[in-house]
Amino acid sequence: MSAQLEHANFTVSDPEATAAWMTRVFGWRVRWQGPAIAGGHTMHIGNDTQYVALFTPPEGAKSGVSSYHTTGGLNHIGIVVNDLEAAEVVVKAQGFTPKNHADYNPGRRFYFHDHDGIEYELVQYDA
Repeated sequence: MSAQLEHANFTVSDPEATAAWMTRVFGWRVRWQGPAIAGGHTMHIGNDTQYVALFTPPEGAKSGVSSYHTTGGLNHIGIVVNDLEAAEVVVKAQGFTPKNHADYNPGRRFYFHDHDGIEYELVQYDA
């Protein structure tokens, strides 16, 4: 049996704002948007085979404690890019601060947090 991750769903304060920077940084597109569970709103953004669901509950999202200290917390989302330097330029242009740059076998990476405090890891693998 083989499996492939199709999507992840996480809560954000403003799905439209998150989708906007994701289109610029990752080159993704909005695949769908509409009503979600219990009166919330969801946007699916990604490519033809994979996406993230950006959910906001009807009463608005609330900040919590660090995900690294919460059982079941989302620690970061890893995204593979083909040009790490170009991606970093666009990440900075969106107002985010890249950090924890490292080379490792088999690639290179850096992290950044978005306006909701969600951490992203951008990685470029060696050919």
